[in-house]
Amino acid sequence: MNKESIINSIKQQGVLPLYFNADETVSIEVLRALYAGGIRAVEYTNRGKEAYSNFKAMVKVKNTEMTDLFLGIGTLKTGTDAEKYTEAGADFLISPGFVAEIADFANTNNMLYAPGCMTPTDIIAAENNGVQFIKLFPGNILGTEFMSSIRDVFPDLLFMPTGGVEPVAESISAWFNAGVCAVGMGSKLVTKDLMNNKQYDIIKDNTQQLLQTIKQVRG
Repeated sequence: MNKESIINSIKQQGVLPLYFNADETVSIEVLRALYAGGIRAVEYTNRGKEAYSNFKAMVKVKNTEMTDLFLGIGTLKTGTDAEKYTEAGADFLISPGFVAEIADFANTNNMLYAPGCMTPTDIIAAENNGVQFIKLFPGNILGTEFMSSIRDVFPDLLFMPTGGVEPVAESISAWFNAGVCAVGMGSKLVTKDLMNNKQYDIIKDNTQQLLQTIKQVRG
């Protein structure tokens, strides 16, 4: 496993699903549904007290049933959390903002780190600390015009918006035309209702449809 393999997986599928659920079984079943739908890289978010124990359980299932899946952890805010989740089996690290100590940890361990950035200053700081992959966050506030405006300034970086991306061709096409390599998608794909009602087959079907839409958008 290396950074390039994970980046290529995210780029190939064109989307990085992200979610959290307090229930361990639901978290695992959603992961299975995404995998069955064709996903090979997933972000689980560190957004509740159950996140760490859930993540460890998900890693066990992944290592048994989904050996070609990359499972990352998001919503990291400290180097300590990055280290803890890496020891638990995280394949890559994501944060809502740029955290220098996470970048240092990722560089030392040759891990993919995708920090959330919303200004050129954020992006420059990340790039100067060895970051290759930028999470544009919040995407619904920044919009596709922001991406188009900065694309030529950062030719060596990969960009992925998270927040506000809709699972329809118009929204996805606008972002790809602006220059992103993938889109992050959370509650628009893995909705609370689908999780609460345990409708895993629908999550799988929606995932398959989303991947098909991305393929069509890319031509």
